[in-house]
Amino acid sequence: MPLVRVEIKKQQDPTYAKRIGQLIYSAMHTTIGVPENDNFQILAEHDEHHFIFDPQYLGIPRSDGLVIIQITLSEGRTVEQKKLLYKTIAESLNTELAVRLEDVFINLVEVKKENWSFGNGIAQYAL
Repeated sequence: MPLVRVEIKKQQDPTYAKRIGQLIYSAMHTTIGVPENDNFQILAEHDEHHFIFDPQYLGIPRSDGLVIIQITLSEGRTVEQKKLLYKTIAESLNTELAVRLEDVFINLVEVKKENWSFGNGIAQYAL
């Protein structure tokens, strides 16, 4: 059960953030086995005063088109699966929405399965 957060600068196109989210979900489904309908996302747009980043950190030239993606998910994926996820997300955003590869910033936060409650005050995945 991933929880996806996407942070971008305010866009003219009101569908842009949602389309980013759809591409991320598709990439998670195909690369790390996220099930159908397991799609929970928070999509946020910010003005220039509330979207701060270093335009050159690690020698990667970033633009105002930066897309910051944080995915909280249950632990257990291999390094190879994670690398494939990063690559698939970046390439699909580039191909479908013309997001520069340099502007795709991804952070995974892995948690134990007992750290999820999907409703009703129950830890559905706790063993």
